[in-house]
Amino acid sequence: MAQLDAILSQGGQPVEELVKFENPRFGKERLHLPGPDWTNRIWQQSDRNPQVLRSLGQLYGNGRLANTGYLSILPVDQGIEHSAGASFAANPIYFDPENIIKLAIEANCNAVASTLGVLGIVSRKYAHRIPFLVKLNHNELLSYPNQHDQTLYGSVKQAWNMGAVAIGATVYFGSPDSRRQLWEVSQMFAAAHELGMATVLWCYVRNSGFSKDGVNYETADDLSSQANHLGVTIEADIIKQKLPEVSNGYGAVKFGKTNKKVYDSLTSEHPIDMTRYQVLNCYAGRASLINSGGDSKGSSDLGEALYTAVVNKRAGGSGLILGRKAFKREMSEGVALLQSVQDVYLCDQITIA
Repeated sequence: MAQLDAILSQGGQPVEELVKFENPRFGKERLHLPGPDWTNRIWQQSDRNPQVLRSLGQLYGNGRLANTGYLSILPVDQGIEHSAGASFAANPIYFDPENIIKLAIEANCNAVASTLGVLGIVSRKYAHRIPFLVKLNHNELLSYPNQHDQTLYGSVKQAWNMGAVAIGATVYFGSPDSRRQLWEVSQMFAAAHELGMATVLWCYVRNSGFSKDGVNYETADDLSSQANHLGVTIEADIIKQKLPEVSNGYGAVKFGKTNKKVYDSLTSEHPIDMTRYQVLNCYAGRASLINSGGDSKGSSDLGEALYTAVVNKRAGGSGLILGRKAFKREMSEGVALLQSVQDVYLCDQITIA
């Protein structure tokens, strides 16, 4: 109970309420849930070749969460996505890619995710010490006006040559260029699987038309879940998704197709129910759902990270991919925050709802 007490004291009342939540709309017995046998139970029966199974085994078998079925990944691609100055000026040591890798190793993460350049510049020193996840497409903020688009910055073969065990990519579902992104990433994922690497999709909804009456429905449970469903369709092994914040995006934007039973029987406005619907759309949990940690806001970061982790775990998700809350502070503080989040997944008292 000491571990649970520490988590509750750090997370406060919102986390305590999540731990007490019961009776989700969709029962956990109908989901494929994380566990020590994850790679064998889920992927051994798929079309993934033995090299991919080995790469998945490396991802799930490293760090403090090794062989639990859960993942703690440090992602640092914000130097491109949000500009290097905006990302690293507060803590300039992270302009040096080696410190990004050191943070992931010190925190005992399963893997480190970053750009081709960041991981490539130190790959000979570190690729054998922690699994590399190379993010291969990105936005950029020097084009004006900015666009919701993703451009290839490198190739699958380059990631393979540096010793990466996985590649990652983003599709902005709902954006004008989403179909081109979808095709490009589908081809990348097929090539990665052929070479024996796992695949991770940043599965985001982007369309200014999805904001209605001051509410952004890009993070709605139903719209984000459909993005997940499209992601696993192109054989993403792991889906990265934002925690849902609102419900019934289809009803608000009045576009696309849904069913009344989604809102009556499968989900509700409770965050665990909304996130469980995200898991359900990952082929009932066969593809791992990892939620993102979000931006750094200062003193509230730890509480927010624990909240997200508890929602994800209790919904049936497979972990967190958390970066900005960790690298925008001193390394020792970042390590402590990442390990506090890992404690949620190691705590037997925090169960799947």
